[in-house]
Amino acid sequence: MDLDQAIRERRSIRKFNDHTVTDQEISQLLEAARWAPSWRNSQVWEFIVVRDKELIEKITVTYREGNPARECSLAASALIVACARIGVSGTVDGVERTKFTNWFLFDLALAVQNLCLKAHALGLGTVVVGALEHDRCRELLGLPEGQEVVVALPLGKPALSGMEGPARKPVAEFSHLDRFGNPFGPV
Repeated sequence: MDLDQAIRERRSIRKFNDHTVTDQEISQLLEAARWAPSWRNSQVWEFIVVRDKELIEKITVTYREGNPARECSLAASALIVACARIGVSGTVDGVERTKFTNWFLFDLALAVQNLCLKAHALGLGTVVVGALEHDRCRELLGLPEGQEVVVALPLGKPALSGMEGPARKPVAEFSHLDRFGNPFGPV
């Protein structure tokens, strides 16, 4: 599968079959995440692979009420909880260098996207779950001070394949040349 195909065809998957995601597959996902760029190569991400079914259930309870990812997380053979070291990205010598004080979210998102694309390339599915009680999940996973839970990623083999994704805006609707409002490219 080439990169363009993976980008176009990757979907958020909330229904899995009974395939057990292997340690080798998870290692490949983590390897893909490892190569993401980050602020000054800080690599602030930490990934916790959760296989213990009781712990998966407890983490799923931290999801916000009505979160549609609860069911698929309970059916997943593994969760990967993406965490980040805070106070590093966006700083130089402890001084903020950007307006955005949560730069770790950007760095971690790049790593998570790599992971999700690799999952799709391997025939696996996942969904990014961010609507959860982060502090409670952090406690369950025993994160040290300075580390934060950001998202959970249930993993499995999609129960359905070839799903169409939602419509996307044309490039001309969100791209600009030189100044906002001056369309870039063909309209």
